[in-house]
Amino acid sequence: MTESTARVYRSELRARQARETRARIIAAAGELFARQGYQATTIAAIARAAGVSGETVKTAASKAELLIAAFEVTFSGYEGAESLTDTDVAAGVLELPDDVFLDSVLAQITDANARGHRLWTVLLGAALSDERVDEVLTQILHRRADDYRRLVDELIARGLAAPKADPQATAATLSFLLSPESYQQLVAQSGWDAGTYMQWLRGAVAAELAR
Repeated sequence: MTESTARVYRSELRARQARETRARIIAAAGELFARQGYQATTIAAIARAAGVSGETVKTAASKAELLIAAFEVTFSGYEGAESLTDTDVAAGVLELPDDVFLDSVLAQITDANARGHRLWTVLLGAALSDERVDEVLTQILHRRADDYRRLVDELIARGLAAPKADPQATAATLSFLLSPESYQQLVAQSGWDAGTYMQWLRGAVAAELAR
């Protein structure tokens, strides 16, 4: 191995170790935020849970950034994705045939809400007192609105939804029906099982698309 090759190898090794450490910190932070909330979760607690020093956590990200990253990774598998179509949540969905397209969309978003609804609630609460969280929450909501407008256009193009006089309003309705808040209220709080929730969701979405 030449000296140049050795330097490249060491550089790649350090980069991989840094990514692994960051992923471990984000996972630990997400578990703590989901269990005990934003204010009660400290950098020291995150460091202990991740098996690193407090300085390592601070170098990786601020507390607000860790909450944001934890939600994004838990919900979609990626940090800072510009669209759901760029994430694991929607991987391959646009290539699906019409007869399974909508059910696949509903199932994938429901699975994401099942993973992420606790952290979404924490994110909403933290945004009330943390300017950085509030700023990113606004960006997430804008991206979500754009994603649902694209979904409405896709459904109309496939003949799965009636042409809309106000597609933006339809997108907003779908965003509400498929929101983490909907999942949390009906499943986590009201105790609906997965089958009951999906049956309701299919019916509600179908009714909106037929309007």
